[in-house]
Formats: sequence, C-alpha cells, structure tokens
Amino acid sequence: MEVIVSKFGGSSMADYDAMTRSAKVANLHHSNIIVVSAVYGVTNHLVSISTKSCADDWEKVSEILNDIKTKHYNIINKLPENKELKATVDKLLNELTTLAKGIYLLKECSPRTYDSLVSFGERLSSAIFTEVLKLNTKKEASLFDIRDVLITSDDFNKAAPLIEKISKECDKRLANLVNQDRVYVTQGFIGRSTEGHTTTLGRGGSDYSASLIAEGVKADVLQIWTDVAGIATTDPRIVKEAKLIDEITFSEAAELATFGAKILHPTTLTPALRAKIKVFVGSSYEPEAKGTWIKPKVDNAPLVRAMAKKSEQALVTLSTPKMLDAHGFLFEIFKVFNDFKVSVDSITTSEISVAMTIEKDVINNKKFFAELSTLGEVKIEKDLALVSLIGNEINHTANLAKRVFSCIKDINVRMICLGASKHNFCFLVNEEQSNAAIQGLHKEFIA
Repeated sequence: MEVIVSKFGGSSMADYDAMTRSAKVANLHHSNIIVVSAVYGVTNHLVSISTKSCADDWEKVSEILNDIKTKHYNIINKLPENKELKATVDKLLNELTTLAKGIYLLKECSPRTYDSLVSFGERLSSAIFTEVLKLNTKKEASLFDIRDVLITSDDFNKAAPLIEKISKECDKRLANLVNQDRVYVTQGFIGRSTEGHTTTLGRGGSDYSASLIAEGVKADVLQIWTDVAGIATTDPRIVKEAKLIDEITFSEAAELATFGAKILHPTTLTPALRAKIKVFVGSSYEPEAKGTWIKPKVDNAPLVRAMAKKSEQALVTLSTPKMLDAHGFLFEIFKVFNDFKVSVDSITTSEISVAMTIEKDVINNKKFFAELSTLGEVKIEKDLALVSLIGNEINHTANLAKRVFSCIKDINVRMICLGASKHNFCFLVNEEQSNAAIQGLHKEFIA
C-alpha cells in the first residue's frame, strides 16, 4: 500500500484520446494524486496573449482565445453531456477573456497579472481531466486546487516554495491518502503566495509541483509520465542508437537535467531526494515499457551513463589585473550576478580572468553587463553549447580525458569544467559542432 503521486505533461493532456490514455495509466498504477499540465500548446498561447495584448493586437488575442476555447471544447464534446463541467470551463474562459481585455486596455502585464494569466491552462485541463478520469476509474475522482497547499513566496513568475507551510497544509488537507477510495486531480506549475495571490514556479514547474506535493504528502513514489518511455543515454534525435536507461541515481539524473536533458526539469528531483521518494519516468503512450527508475542507489554504476547538450550558451570572460593575488574579487563578481539574478552553469579561472557560461538571453541585459564592466574588461562569445558526460567517479578515472578528446580531435573546445562533481565532465564547443561531439562520445563510451 504505497502513496503514489503521478504527473502527466502537456502531451499526455493533448486531446481526448491522450487524456483517456493517461486516466487509464493512472488507474492501473493506483495513483492517489494526479498532477496535470495544461493542454498541449495552451501555455504558449497564454504567454502570447500577454505580449499581443500589450502590443495592441486585440485581433490576434481574440484568435488565440478562440483557439484555446476550441482545444478544450474538442475534448468536452467527446464526453457524456456534462452541464456542470461546461459551466466551470465557461466561467474560467470568461475570466481569462476579462483578464486579457484588462491587459489590452492597460497595455501592461505585471508579473502578478502574468502569473494569474498563465495559470488558466492548468486550471482548465485539470477540471476536464477529472471528468475523463471518472469514466476510467472505480475510485471517486475529485478536483483539488493545488493552491490550497502549494504555498510560495510572492516572487511572481518564479516563486519559491515554502516547504514547511506546504507540509503543514498537506497534513491538514491531504492526510491518510492510502486509506481513501479517492483520487485527487490537481494542477502543476501554480501556487499561492501567503497573501493569497496566484503564483507560478516558472516554465517547466509542473514536474517541480508534483515533487513538492509528493514530499508534502510523504509519498512513496513519484511518477513522471511524458511522451517518451524513460531517460535515454542521450537525445535520440542526435544519436539514433541512444538506449533507454533502466535505473539511474538521483545525482546522475540531477546532472542530466541541469545540463540539458529535456525529460526532467532541473528542480524536480530536489524535493524527492530530500524525502527519499523513488521517482519513475515513463511514457503515457507506452505504459507497458520499462521506463526509468531514479533511486538513491543502483546496482550498476558505469563510468559514463549518459550525455547531454545544453544549447544557447554564451561565454562571458572578465579580465583585470586587479585579480592578481587579490582576495574578495570573486565575491564582487558574483555579487553582480546575485543582484541581477543571473545563474552560472560552469566556470573556470586564471590569475587575472574568470570565464563563465550563461544563458544566451542574458546577453540582452545591458544593465547587468554595465555593472559587470565596472570590475574589468568583459568579452562575450555566443552560439556555444555545453556538452556533458554524466556518470560515476569521472574525476577519479585515469585516461578518461584522453578518450574524450580523441573522439573530438577535430572540434575546438573553448572551455573545460572537471573536478567539481564526480558525476560530470563538461566542455564548451561551438553550437554547430555540438551534435558531432555527442555522436562521437556516444560511440566511444556507450554504443
């Protein structure tokens, strides 16, 4: 008798058939709580509403609103007649239209308004999926508002979960799940501030929501159901011989997610690891496939388990003689990064220079670079990608570097990062050469 939290992504909510398939998977696996993403494509539509409304393009906003309505009614119309569901969906769609008109009239979408706007995707999909689930389970299916338990800071667009408050609310509202003949359907991605305002955890936050709720209810298993049958040794679109991984450690999976594997959001595993919750990744389209288990310990720990690519990277190099034999200079550099909330993926240093990889979008932040330039000369290189080898005892294995660089001898490596983790060896190359690097490494270490 395990407590199981199951999360279904946008592709698993794409249409009536996908929802039905997902409902059957949840029933087969005895889910206690089901966390769902928005219907496929809807969140992107909602983001477009925020920009088109501010740009005075109401005609385009109206088209998007109609498309959102059509997507959801295409599902509703395949269900038995349900006036209550239609009333719920119509109410949400009317609220969405009113909010869009407000943004259009003001030509402004504040972070708080934006979070309210993009929350409609999950609020709509969860209401409809609850009714689909009722047709595919013997349990009583209930819609549950995740905002009643997922309490966050008021940092709109990327709110921080308040772990103790989440645990307290879960104890109050979702206790004794294993003994209930009921399954709850709720939303990913969204939460509520302590002042009662809707917040979001950022794009990709639905997996994170599910992990936080799994931690809050002290679940035994967290299932992540997507459109692929588990975690692969690399992106099959780059290497067609990529293999599915049966099991992987939390540390390896976290490195994979952080350095570009799209199947997991980087923050997903933190709550599960804290609470020692087993994580399963599988496909709602192929539920009979083995999938991948993520565990604290596994039987097999190869030198190289998988490899990933993080595209759209830029390299920022800051140089100044003031660094020579000086203390506190790195503090000054990272204070600027902290003030502007810019994260660094990898870093190397010399006596008078620091080189850091950042997301390409940060290049447009003129104020950030103006502040950074007060500390030294700043150079920026674009169109780069971080290639990572993920495995075990990587920083304690002789001859590894020779094997790696023999595979990519015709590819220029701009930066190397090794030693910070025994699970990761990453290096920076031109984006156009990154796929060739992955292909060569996969052939050497895995194929």
